[in-house]
Amino acid sequence: MQLSTLNLKNFRNYEEEVFEFENGINVLTGENAQGKTNCAEAIFFLCTGYSPRANKDKLVIRNGQDVAEISGTAISQYGNVSVKIAFNKSDKKEVYVNGLKVLRIGELMGNIHSVFFNPGELKLVQESPEDRRRFLNISLSQMSKAYFYALQRYNKILMQRNNLLKEPNKEMVADTLPIWDKQLCQQAGKIIKTRNEFLTTLAPIAEEKHAMLSGGTETLKMRTESGYEGTEEEIAEQMYSNLKECIERDIRLGYTSIGPHRDDIKFMLNGDDVRHYGSQGQQRTVALAVKLAETETFNARFGEYPILILDDVLSELDKKRQKKLIASVEHMQTVFTATGYDRTVFRDMTATRITIEHGRIKKKEKIVPKKKV
Repeated sequence: MQLSTLNLKNFRNYEEEVFEFENGINVLTGENAQGKTNCAEAIFFLCTGYSPRANKDKLVIRNGQDVAEISGTAISQYGNVSVKIAFNKSDKKEVYVNGLKVLRIGELMGNIHSVFFNPGELKLVQESPEDRRRFLNISLSQMSKAYFYALQRYNKILMQRNNLLKEPNKEMVADTLPIWDKQLCQQAGKIIKTRNEFLTTLAPIAEEKHAMLSGGTETLKMRTESGYEGTEEEIAEQMYSNLKECIERDIRLGYTSIGPHRDDIKFMLNGDDVRHYGSQGQQRTVALAVKLAETETFNARFGEYPILILDDVLSELDKKRQKKLIASVEHMQTVFTATGYDRTVFRDMTATRITIEHGRIKKKEKIVPKKKV
């Protein structure tokens, strides 16, 4: 998959700009605060309908403006697809796919696949289980609309169940809970089974990518902590039984204490939990390996790679790992951001360099490796 054009209007520090990307490696360069990361953010926003940096859409609207727009066209083996997202200060957005307005964000998911990584993605390893579930949900929602809608339904039912648990009339709670629990477990079965399959595919690839980046000095292992296995129906039955066992505790707590909303992933290096015992460099390498593995799962599922967005990643790696990383992604469209273009790192491959200054493209050039004499 290849993003060919990206149009920005009043997005972050961009008044109006058009990017034309090439297949293979694209490098956005410029000084700090010129708009490189804003462009990277816009690409992911176009693919998923969500910003990886802002929790409210209105925060990405250019200062002094009331509306903003992102649009672009991607080329895939299944045909070209165009997407436009328009949003305003009221935090409402309109989404168009191939010129047709879609009413649900789920209809945007899966049209343009992307994988995003920047230093903030270290949360995947360092922070709470919520950040690891977010990783699973974003990736799987791009791969499967069924997963996205099951997740939406699950969250709505979960909210109803949690509200019911706070109801003072405990007799009514006991009578009504089984109805919500059946519905909750049905959606949970779909979510957990999909996550289990995804992680079964992802884990060995992440191990290989980590060995490549680290020189094979450490062994990465991943494991899920959902505790449920089997078919959707078997998982649903297991969880329903567990919910019945937890009723008294859940009523006392006022919320649902088990289910996919409590899932977590553990990353282990040589048997030690990276979150607690890994250095920041080790944690960064693990997170990057997982993201690279994610691109392979997209390729395995759809027969083509997603757009890989690597924001300010090279500055965090030594030269040796920079070269390994670049060599490992040159076969897919990759958008790097960096303050400068290091020709010693990119010297063996063709790349497109786009220099950005004050929210404008200052220069675009194609750089080809010098022929060896």
